[in-house]
Amino acid sequence: MREVLWLVQNTLRIFFKKKKNIIFFLIMPLVGIFIAFLAYGGDQKSVLHIGIVNDDHGKIAADTVQFLQQTKNVKVTEIHDSQVHGKITSGSLDCVVKLDKGFSSSVLNGNPGNIKIISIRGADVTTFVKANLYQFIDNIVSLSKVANGDQHKFSIMYQHFTDANFKLNTHSLADTSKNNNMSYQSIGFLLLIMLISAGNMSEMILSEKENRTYLRLLSAPINARMYILSNTIVNLIIMIIQVLLTLLMMTKIFHITMNIPAWEALIILFLFALIAIAISLMVVAFSSSRASASSLQTLIYVPTCMIAGCYWPAEIMPKPLQKIADFLPQRWVLETLTKLQEGHTFSSLYMNLIILFSFAAAFLLIAIYRFSRNNNARNFV
Repeated sequence: MREVLWLVQNTLRIFFKKKKNIIFFLIMPLVGIFIAFLAYGGDQKSVLHIGIVNDDHGKIAADTVQFLQQTKNVKVTEIHDSQVHGKITSGSLDCVVKLDKGFSSSVLNGNPGNIKIISIRGADVTTFVKANLYQFIDNIVSLSKVANGDQHKFSIMYQHFTDANFKLNTHSLADTSKNNNMSYQSIGFLLLIMLISAGNMSEMILSEKENRTYLRLLSAPINARMYILSNTIVNLIIMIIQVLLTLLMMTKIFHITMNIPAWEALIILFLFALIAIAISLMVVAFSSSRASASSLQTLIYVPTCMIAGCYWPAEIMPKPLQKIADFLPQRWVLETLTKLQEGHTFSSLYMNLIILFSFAAAFLLIAIYRFSRNNNARNFV
């Protein structure tokens, strides 16, 4: 055990001696957080600017204007008909609602008309306006139908409708989607960096074999198992530091809440760290040089992270690629974190955890088998 600890200390000293290693493996995960913050961190709340052209001037038309003015996240400006084209094309108004003469009487008759909604921004704006405005008008139309042409009866009901003494209290729920999107993007980028760091650390095996350091180490009271165990421990230490640093920066600096307990995220990412190490050892086992290992890692890591949804949600990709993603460990990590954010308990996702552990075990067994069958002195034995 003393020999393994010495190897771990020596490898860590070599790793942290190079500043580029510190910059890449410890700072690069923070780039993913910064990208996610830029993509989703802006204030999503916006105000809709609506212009009103009221040519009717009846009571119902006036109440309609007042209703729009009281709608949340809407700023209403009364304008003249001659200003409509200029305001819309300049972008100072998102849409214009025109209440033509006869609007009030058409609502009273139960057949609302003489109203137009003008916008060049399309359904994103008009759907919101229609949903609020038409609901208000439909309520008045219902009163007119009940009154059945009796103006006095309608006036009484309409007065009660406008002077309703009941109160509606609204409470806004916290929108967790933005934090979930940012955490998803940050973790996805972290998975790629963990794979790359595991690959580079495992490449040290090939590098030390090429410069004959590996053979000199084995001439000491150190065997191959001790050497690979020390490399695995160092790999695991660096990736745990990456995970802790990323989660700390997400929550404390960028204030990105994952909406799940930190220990759950740590367990899932720890399992992926084991997977990343097992994959890197498997790549080394099938490579005869550091150059070939580096090429094979690039061929594996970047496409699989893309298909698994580390760069963007997997749901936007074609169905065949989504089916391929189900066979990738990165996809299972992201899916497990997403389900936890949706409210699933950690114990209910035991199958996901078993699958992640199975990925690590399968890749590690393949690497061990390849190592045991390799008789070339230049390769790991």
